[in-house]
Amino acid sequence: QVQLVESGGGLVQAGGSLRLSCATSRSIFNNYAMGWYRQAPGKQRELVAAFTSGASTNYADSVKGRFTISRDIAKNTVYLQMNSLKPEDTAVYYCNARYILSEYWGQGTQVTVSS
Repeated sequence: QVQLVESGGGLVQAGGSLRLSCATSRSIFNNYAMGWYRQAPGKQRELVAAFTSGASTNYADSVKGRFTISRDIAKNTVYLQMNSLKPEDTAVYYCNARYILSEYWGQGTQVTVSS
């Protein structure tokens, strides 16, 4: 069974930082495009940041310059460094792995930013 294990969410004040982690198997890490999505209450799930082909990355306009996606090959782990957090960043954040028609999701981790 494919597992995407997320960690790092929590409560932070506006302007603060958090780092999310998503650990998976070597097979998934090497063959799937990894990324982060989020879903706020009453809203649709949206892309936050993702690796595309090779080492290219894609970010939502709302997080550009504040969030950074990265990965550690030795640990089969993808990270999302979130700086200058805003209350509107409050959401459940999901790790995603995608390859052609195959897709997996993590269980989600709550990020709450207080004003």
